Amino acid sequence: MTTSISTSGFAAGTKPRPLLRTSLGFVAVAVVLGLFGDFEITTLDPWIEIKRMAIGATTPDFSATEDLWRAVINTVAFAILGVALGNALGFPLALAFKYRAVRASCAFIRAIHELFWALIFLQVFGLTPLTGVLAIAIPYAGIFAKVYSEILEESDPAPLQTLPKGTSAITTFMFVRMPDAWVHFKTYALYRLECGLRSSAVLGFVGLPTIGFHLESAFSQGKYSEVAALLIIFYVIIATIRKWVHSRLIPVYILLALLVIPWGGEFSASNILRFFSHDILPHPLRIAETIDMGTLAALGSWLSMMWNEQAVPGIIATVILTQVALVGSGALTLLFFPLISPKFFKTFGRTAGHVFLVVLRSTPEYVLALIFLLLWGPSMLPAAVALALHNGAIIGHLIGRYTEDMSLRPDSSKGLNLYAYDVLPRLYPQFLAFLFYRWEVIMRETAILGILGIATLGFYIDSAFADLRFDRALFLIIITATLNICIDSLSRYIRGRLRLKTTADVV
Repeated sequence: MTTSISTSGFAAGTKPRPLLRTSLGFVAVAVVLGLFGDFEITTLDPWIEIKRMAIGATTPDFSATEDLWRAVINTVAFAILGVALGNALGFPLALAFKYRAVRASCAFIRAIHELFWALIFLQVFGLTPLTGVLAIAIPYAGIFAKVYSEILEESDPAPLQTLPKGTSAITTFMFVRMPDAWVHFKTYALYRLECGLRSSAVLGFVGLPTIGFHLESAFSQGKYSEVAALLIIFYVIIATIRKWVHSRLIPVYILLALLVIPWGGEFSASNILRFFSHDILPHPLRIAETIDMGTLAALGSWLSMMWNEQAVPGIIATVILTQVALVGSGALTLLFFPLISPKFFKTFGRTAGHVFLVVLRSTPEYVLALIFLLLWGPSMLPAAVALALHNGAIIGHLIGRYTEDMSLRPDSSKGLNLYAYDVLPRLYPQFLAFLFYRWEVIMRETAILGILGIATLGFYIDSAFADLRFDRALFLIIITATLNICIDSLSRYIRGRLRLKTTADVV
């Protein structure tokens, strides 16, 4: 699953020209769109809040949160069950991913953020653990299906050529394709568990009993020592994930999660039926006794109102914020990856770099945006910075690790020259591959940050749920999913044209 990258093409101007043109094109688009965005600091004196946050960060209070360890256990349990169920659903979907209907279904369910799934399931199952587990499992099933299918597609085809004629498809898959792909499956599943922990924490912001529930309460009351304690515990869980997660223990963890999770609540079949058969129908169809021309005209007016007054403004804001955050993520990635590279820093420096990137990539974008919102006031700026820092740290970590196995000439340059003329040219195609791969993710995250008051599609979706107008919420969620699918298709097209892959042989 490797692809060779030329080490001379960047300097000679052969292969990287399309890469540079593409990069400059995206920067230009982000600059132009940024002119139409709301990127302002509206607070009069952010230094007071910065001082309070700094004091809280240096004086964490682990005793301030009631049922702290219960919230921690719930966070881990929701993540384990959600990711396990998503994995179980996603694997068979990956095997059938060649069918257009399967690809379309997976694209749709993964295009809807976990928070939006949680808001939907809240109306169906109420504030129960099933809401949290399904909110993680459903989109993750689509993600697992996509990634696992790509891993299988990129696996080494050489062993297939040695098979005798007549070998069954099941035998071929189990004894030829799976052994090559299994290590990549395990690696990605572990990464997805890390993502699941972040998703589980954020679900607390809609009322589920995870760390996020207490974070929201502490933030709203300005209890930053309590915030610091909660985040420190969360960072430790993320940072040590490779220590406590082993494949042999996964069944044990799933069983323990099923036992400790606070199962409870009652389901109402009538409420579930009403939600799907009545509440999510457009308002003109709900109140109409028969479907006639008058009903269709009212439906057309409703769709026109929703499109012009909410969908279009939400799409514009979402696209602007996404493109600015995408370019910002790329810029920060290029600054961050040397922090953990042995080519640029000694052991102590890399350790500090690892800690820095772990903090940034472990902090959910929602939490980062909330912090910057308190500092700078409501605008697109807090969201753009939060998205850029979080995604820049993720990609920077991935790119930085690849430099560990990179060989250098004995007479190679040092410092900035080494970075600009040797390391970066060899990693640039892979960097772009990761960045375009995260494009869809950034779009999903941009939409949900509207819940914080930023006028993306998520703002209108959250308002619709708050007003119990589920028909409007579903319409806007479908718009959001469609927009994400378009971005994903465009990303795959660009990666294909530029022949970009997220794996590379950098030796």
